[in-house]
Formats: sequence, structure tokens, C-alpha cells
Amino acid sequence: MRILKECRRPGFAEVAMFSLPRGGKKIEGLSIRFAEAAIRCMTNMLPEQITVYDDSEKRIIQISVTDLEANVTYSKQLTVAKSVERSKPMDDGFFFTVRKNSSGRNVFTVPATEDDLLAKEGALVSKAIRTLTMRILPGDITDEAETLVRSTLLNRAAADPDAERKRIADGFASLNVQPGELKEFLGHDLAGCSPAELTELRSLYNAIKDGEATFRDALAAKKGKDAPEEPSASTKKTDQ
Repeated sequence: MRILKECRRPGFAEVAMFSLPRGGKKIEGLSIRFAEAAIRCMTNMLPEQITVYDDSEKRIIQISVTDLEANVTYSKQLTVAKSVERSKPMDDGFFFTVRKNSSGRNVFTVPATEDDLLAKEGALVSKAIRTLTMRILPGDITDEAETLVRSTLLNRAAADPDAERKRIADGFASLNVQPGELKEFLGHDLAGCSPAELTELRSLYNAIKDGEATFRDALAAKKGKDAPEEPSASTKKTDQ
């Protein structure tokens, strides 16, 4: 009842779903923020993160989520490579490997900065906790929660679509995604979005904000292409 009460709140429903185009299909589901709320609502849940190995090339992290009341634990290990893909080598020309993407452009694997590594590790850990939490939650509850979240979002978008368009445009602008890029993704202006499309955009925004992908990745996936990674914000600042 506590979880479903959360799903009826428009503010929570905004962040409770993610959606990404991938391989010509749409991948969607309950988000990291939903899993965090579910852990609080269930009570007696213990998420843990322990670094079990670390060297210059990788970090191995043990993630576990325990239902203390039922005495059930699910766990998995993550390997975080201390490298990232970029569209160009380091300033001194150094890179580990290079590959061609589907557009014929070079994609370079370079050492990760501290900010890159922190963001990469945080995203992977959050996704692992979400996956493990969903294994503990009863399936009928997650199904009902997903249905309720969609209904809450659709009702709000239908009640005031102009306000929802503005909220979504402002959200993407905070991620440096402009209206022209949203038009390219949608195939039409944001003003022409239906409530269902607005709901899908909200879920895409959540996925990007939570580190599931970048807008460039999502746009390339929708077009059936592979996009090279762009320099991170910290790298761009250094270059400037």
C-alpha cells in the first residue's frame, strides 16, 4: 500500500519509469528512483556496496540487497573498467584502443578521469541495486506499480499538456538537449506531442539523468545507428 501510494503522486511518477530505444525496440521499466523508494517502503531492506578489488585498470564491486525480514539476499559483482570511449584521443594523443562505429568514425578508448570513474561507478551500482531489488519485490506489486505510474503520468499530461511540454523541455535543457534535438528524435515538434509521447519523453529523460545512456545514444539507437561518445562535461571544461 505504501508503494502504490507513492505511485499515485505525480511528482514521484515523474521519476519512477525509464525508457530507451535500443536495437529497433523500446526498453522500459521501473527506474532506479522507484527501487530506492521501494526499499524505504518495504523497510527491513539492506543494500550494500563493497569494493573487493582495485588496480590501475579496473575496480570490482560486490553489490547485495537483503530482505532482513525474509532472510533473503541477492548479490552480484560489478567490474568497472577505468576507461571510457571518446570521439578523440587524449590531448597528448594517447589512447588504449580505437574502433570504427557504424558511421565509419573512430571511437577511442582512453583513461577515465576521476569524475568519469565516479559517474560510471555510480550508474552501474544504482542499476545493480535496482535489478536486485526488483528480484525481491513481488512481481504482482511491480506490475501494478508500473500500471499506476503510467496512468498517473498520462492523466497529468492529458490534463495540462502545455505545462507538461514546458516541464519536459526544461528538463532536457538542463541536460543540454535543445528543442531542435527533441524534434529530431520525435520526428515532429514538441508542440505536437500526444500525452503518450510526453510520457515516453519523461521516461527517456529519467534514463539519461540516471546515467543509463546519453541523448546522443538514444537518438542513434532510434535511427538504428551507433554514435561515438562525446567528451564528458569535466573534459570539456578542461579543454576550454
